Amino acid sequence: MKKVVTELKIKVPFYDLDPMNIVWHGNYVKYLEEARCDFFSKLGYDYMQMYADGVMYPIAKMDFKFIRSAKFGDDLTVRCTLNELEPAIIIKYDIVNDAGEKILSAHTMQMAVSTKSGETLFVAPEVLKNAVENFGE
Repeated sequence: MKKVVTELKIKVPFYDLDPMNIVWHGNYVKYLEEARCDFFSKLGYDYMQMYADGVMYPIAKMDFKFIRSAKFGDDLTVRCTLNELEPAIIIKYDIVNDAGEKILSAHTMQMAVSTKSGETLFVAPEVLKNAVENFGE
């Protein structure tokens, strides 16, 4: 499988802070979702196209390692690296601040599910496999 890596810049908004004036831990889920949507968009096969093809990819597992705190106004870079495509999509994430310090490391696992039957699919759609193989060309 071809290595696919994308990056998304996020500026921490005020409303993502908790009472300690750092990013509330639950907002990192949102940052990963934004980066994952951007990842698939850059891949050329987004969630709406998957759904139109009869496949959805719900999150089955998320793992987080919180390393340091992000604060209001921080410029963050979320790096997504595709680790596996089958039987599940596994993406590794690293979030770094503008000083290059790692804020968070995470992994998500998404399972392909048929939109018609609701059954788990253990192979990726050909269009997704082709998008991975053609990434960056």
